[in-house]
Amino acid sequence: MIATSSKLLTKDDMEKHDDLPDWLIQEYKTFEETVTDDTFPCYFGMKGQKKGELRYAYISQEDWTNLPKALEEFLALFNEATKIKHGFFLFVEPFEKEGTLDDYQKQFWAILQYLHEQDQKEWPTDHPKDPEHFLWDFHFNGEPIFVFGNAPAYKQRKTRNLGNSLILGFQPRTIFQGLEGTQKGGVMSREKVRERVEKWDQLPKHPDISHYGDPTHNEWKQFFIGDDIEPIKGKCPFMHKDMK
Repeated sequence: MIATSSKLLTKDDMEKHDDLPDWLIQEYKTFEETVTDDTFPCYFGMKGQKKGELRYAYISQEDWTNLPKALEEFLALFNEATKIKHGFFLFVEPFEKEGTLDDYQKQFWAILQYLHEQDQKEWPTDHPKDPEHFLWDFHFNGEPIFVFGNAPAYKQRKTRNLGNSLILGFQPRTIFQGLEGTQKGGVMSREKVRERVEKWDQLPKHPDISHYGDPTHNEWKQFFIGDDIEPIKGKCPFMHKDMK
């Protein structure tokens, strides 16, 4: 019987195809071809994929239960004495028929809400619980994580289209040490990537893209950006358990 969801997987696991569903094999192939293209804007993703430093998991439309464990296993990698900047990508079984960007956005936030509801660790007391606070960021297992959504409904922002699946990228804030938005190295790295993104997308930088800690910025808005150059309106779909 083919599993409908998985725990943490390596590049070798994905390439061996053992017990992986057909849809995942195809979507992983598309993902790899895209992010290893020499012109792909994100150096970190390209390097991580080529060197086998990325980790993966997948969920079906009906079963998300193994996701919390996979993310816990991924975060545990950073307890090791290593300087590897691992990234984690979650593949979601495609809809039977391609959805709208709003459909994928809703599922994206539903998955983060699910993770939060399943989280066994308390939200750090020194971090805001309200997404409207400029210092809010997503936490799981006590760790702050930047999460970004990629979906087939992105038609203009091609860098956010990695195949037929909704794909969530998870980057623990620890990998950005020395590359913060206020640091010279961080500013230079981000600008280089953003220049390449604009070239790929043939669109200016999305107005909600900034850096963590910017008092004029809401971090949640760059988790799942629009397929245009319009600022995101409305409130964040995420709600902390204590605020319900």
